Amino acid sequence: QVQLVESGGGLVQAGDSLRLSCAASVRTFSAYAMGWFRQAPGKERDFVAAISRYSGSLDYADSVKGRFTISRDNAKNTVYLQMNSLKPEDTAVYYCAAEGVYRSGWPPKQYDYWGQGTQVTVSS
Repeated sequence: QVQLVESGGGLVQAGDSLRLSCAASVRTFSAYAMGWFRQAPGKERDFVAAISRYSGSLDYADSVKGRFTISRDNAKNTVYLQMNSLKPEDTAVYYCAAEGVYRSGWPPKQYDYWGQGTQVTVSS
């Protein structure tokens, strides 16, 4: 069982920064690859960023590369998404996800556990 709770969303202006947090309730957090996804109104859920188990590798969507940074603190069972230079098109509900027990490779192809999401709204 893996429970994920996102926090840190809010309303910001274009160019601002925001850091999202995802707290995981799991005994072996470091063994899970973690990811961030987002879903804008009327659109599909899209991949944003991923970090491998033990923080060895990073992967980003082209739309956020150079602006967003995913990181994890295994001692705190928390994964972060640092979002800089935010744009209105970044507006979405952001979801934290964990790959699951059985690995799907790198970058992960599937995630088994999802948080409830946190709203990020970027005004122009």
